[in-house]
Amino acid sequence: MRKIVIYGGGAIFGFFLIGVISFFVITSDLPGPEILSSRQVSESTKIYDRTGEVLLYEIHGEEKRTLVPLEKIPEVVKQATIAIEDVNFYNHGAFDLKALLRAVYSNLTDGYGSQGGSTITQQLAKKAFLSDEKKLTRKIRELVLAIRLEKEFTKDEILTLYLNQIPYGSNAYGIQAAAQTYFSKNVEALTLPEAAILASLPQAPSYYSPWGANYQELLDRKDTVLEKMFQLGYIDEKTKDQAIKQKLNFSSRSVGIKAPHFVVAVQDYLNEKYGEGFVQTAGLKVITTLDWTLQQIAERVVYDGAKRNEELYAGKNAALVAQDATTGQILAMVGSRDYFEEGVGNFNVATQGLRQPGSTIKPFAYLAAFKKGFTPDTMVFDLETEFDATGDPEKSYKPQNFDEIFRGPVTLRQALGQSINIPSIKTLYLAGIDNLLKLLKTFGVTTLTERSRYGLSLVLGGGEMKLNEIVGAYSVFAQEGIYHKQAMVLSVAQNGKMLEQYSDESEQVIESQYTRLITDILTDIDIRSGLFGGSLGLTMFPNHEVAMKTGTTNDYRDAWTIGYTPSFVVGVWAGNNDNAPMQKRGSSLLAAVPIWSAFLREALPTQPTTTFSRPDPIFTDKPMLNGQYIVNYSVAGQNYPQIHDLLYYVDKSDPLGPAPANPEEDSQFTNWEDPVIEWAKTHLPNFDTYNRPVPSNATAQVSEEIISNNIISPKNGSFLKNPLSVYAEIKTNLNIKTVEVYFNNQLIDRVLNVGKYYIYTKNLSLQNIELQNTLKILVLDELNNKSEKEIILYK
Repeated sequence: MRKIVIYGGGAIFGFFLIGVISFFVITSDLPGPEILSSRQVSESTKIYDRTGEVLLYEIHGEEKRTLVPLEKIPEVVKQATIAIEDVNFYNHGAFDLKALLRAVYSNLTDGYGSQGGSTITQQLAKKAFLSDEKKLTRKIRELVLAIRLEKEFTKDEILTLYLNQIPYGSNAYGIQAAAQTYFSKNVEALTLPEAAILASLPQAPSYYSPWGANYQELLDRKDTVLEKMFQLGYIDEKTKDQAIKQKLNFSSRSVGIKAPHFVVAVQDYLNEKYGEGFVQTAGLKVITTLDWTLQQIAERVVYDGAKRNEELYAGKNAALVAQDATTGQILAMVGSRDYFEEGVGNFNVATQGLRQPGSTIKPFAYLAAFKKGFTPDTMVFDLETEFDATGDPEKSYKPQNFDEIFRGPVTLRQALGQSINIPSIKTLYLAGIDNLLKLLKTFGVTTLTERSRYGLSLVLGGGEMKLNEIVGAYSVFAQEGIYHKQAMVLSVAQNGKMLEQYSDESEQVIESQYTRLITDILTDIDIRSGLFGGSLGLTMFPNHEVAMKTGTTNDYRDAWTIGYTPSFVVGVWAGNNDNAPMQKRGSSLLAAVPIWSAFLREALPTQPTTTFSRPDPIFTDKPMLNGQYIVNYSVAGQNYPQIHDLLYYVDKSDPLGPAPANPEEDSQFTNWEDPVIEWAKTHLPNFDTYNRPVPSNATAQVSEEIISNNIISPKNGSFLKNPLSVYAEIKTNLNIKTVEVYFNNQLIDRVLNVGKYYIYTKNLSLQNIELQNTLKILVLDELNNKSEKEIILYK
């Protein structure tokens, strides 16, 4: 027993000795409080454009500080600070044991960081001598320094030091600099609500900045300060209520920041990764992805376009994102028409705005359908259709087309190219909502997470997305199925040491054939012309092939245009921050397209002049998938013509498989089939001969053109380059005898005897180029059946 006591005592003494030595080691190099006034000023973090030559912003570049004695600091400033930071400041020593225990308990039960326990003295010790790192050793050093400060200075002196040393954000150190920075007045002139605002800032100066994205959170924290002041007896209830209601007049943010929405987004990224305190003091050199030339163009066209929209359509705001499709790097970002404009500016629509995307989501539904086996030639009927299958009138869903016109039979190619609603809803049903959501997630979209909210209206924009993520998703089309993670930072260095460097994070998320099918549709000027009419010129650019899609939401609350080349993606949103509708004329064609077009008109000359790869041809004899919506069965010379909806011939879960034995088992079959029959009765002569029972031994006659002659590239209405790259697809029932190519009615090439299927691809040298030119391909088969296809090209 005696040995146990001896050994136990020895162990206790040993642990005590180790603790004493550890404490001495941890605190031995702590400075004395007397050097507080002579401490080194922290170095600012500098954010540059992609060249490293244009300084966009300095985070706490200079510590703007003017020392003021305690007697010049209003009582409301002292009281507000004590109320929110340390209510027992005058009653405890260096630390508040009760507050510390409360913080420990709160952090254990609610999560680390849910409540702080540091006194004003501890905060002064930390900000003056230490860092914000979350380590036990730092906390011990902080407590020791706080005890030394309490021994060296009176409470009033500590409060004075605190109010003169603490950072308030935007390079303002100390209460006098903060008063000048945020309210353009000396500290003596601060009002009660202004004092409450300034007391709210030190906890997280960047987050609570009145010029940042969290303005409402700042006001809420200000009200919390006033409530605590009332509870402590510093003010009465009437004064508190008046201060809560009083309007605040902040100073305009000082100049010295370029590309503010982008810079704030980069700063948020840095703060999240490295910690706000470290970013403010570590002297980082941050090279971003921003192209300053493109950014200046973007800011100008967004401002001009939004001002125009405000006058014409009551749409006050707009945003733009431009991305390098090959890397995911953001080249330009404008989150509003003017960052410094009250009521419009500092909210970044590009990264924070959850807005309905309208028809810009449609290409992804068609992509999911193509992946499933449907083709661009697949026929669907654009007819008024009831999509609710329950029969409950209260759940009726009978959407309309944008132009309130129903077109009858159309291909998926036509439906997407002209953005027709009814076929698009049918396409989403065929593709599957879950398949669309899964696809969008792999394309970088993070916002469509509430599955129970989404129905077939999702394809019309019935779910919220962010502009920057839509642009990132469209980049997958540009890059033929490769997703590149978006990036805003190329490198971060500290004193020459590299902390991080850009590395392309990319993944092939879908086969290139399917994205090429979408791009082939979105670059088709012929199809697009029916939608744009007189505005078609806004979508065409010399020497560049551009795919594009527009979108408009209900009541014209949002207008969108997204477009891309193989290496460059640009998206524009126009509307109002408060979600107020624009006037009816403010559709995507009128509100967003001019901004998008104006930017590309200046930006594209700086980009590569590459062209898109063409999709492989698709061959199928299956009715509806091959563009054939009237199917003629025959046996023994007797014809049995049939007209039905797609679901009669195709099982949506296996479109390339056998026709469904009982198509009526599909919940949408009757809803889709009945309008088709009614349309056929009024549009097909001798309808009574259609849809008679088909004998079991009858065979379907596949209806084909004698000659299919399709000029795929260049597109009709595009601008030519010399030599001219021509790509055409020719299919015939009989062997091809000749293929002749004419430029301005002059024969420039001829090919002979090339079989039944031929891809014509050549680079042709041109002469006598005019402002407007014609390119014609003439095809003759072995029986001299002829096909001509002609397009217009501009110089």
